[in-house]
Amino acid sequence: MPVTDVQQDLDNLTLTITADFAAPVERIWQVYADPRQLEKIWGPPTYPATVVDHDLTPGGRVTYYMTSPEGERYAGYWLITAVDAPRGLSFDDGFADLDFTPVPDAPVSKNVYTFTPHEGGTRATYVGTYASAEALQKVLDMGVVEGTSSAINQIDDLIAS
Repeated sequence: MPVTDVQQDLDNLTLTITADFAAPVERIWQVYADPRQLEKIWGPPTYPATVVDHDLTPGGRVTYYMTSPEGERYAGYWLITAVDAPRGLSFDDGFADLDFTPVPDAPVSKNVYTFTPHEGGTRATYVGTYASAEALQKVLDMGVVEGTSSAINQIDDLIAS
């Protein structure tokens, strides 16, 4: 399992997940830079993602929906704020309706994904910062740690294929 650490910090409003992969930084970057690969790892295995738009440039937007085992769709979006290929990217991640319009009352996280060489592979650090403790607690109650960890853990299978 690539996820090695999860830190929830309600004082600093952050959720930090650390994962180690047995692949170079450039290969991990490709997972996020290629929408077909991204949809294989974005979301828990039982909620596969479909990436609709994928503009991984500052100011660009990534839109996606996840499909539940019952066929229900849940949409989200990224607003890309910075890209430093292949070392990482930053984006705002939020919930959307099925037209990809942001849901105004839903939590939005500011994310910084960093990929660095580590012991012959890559250490990925995923930091999400929320606007309030209530917003962070809401996503924690929704199972963001379990869902995100299971999503990240799919990367090993993808890079091995």
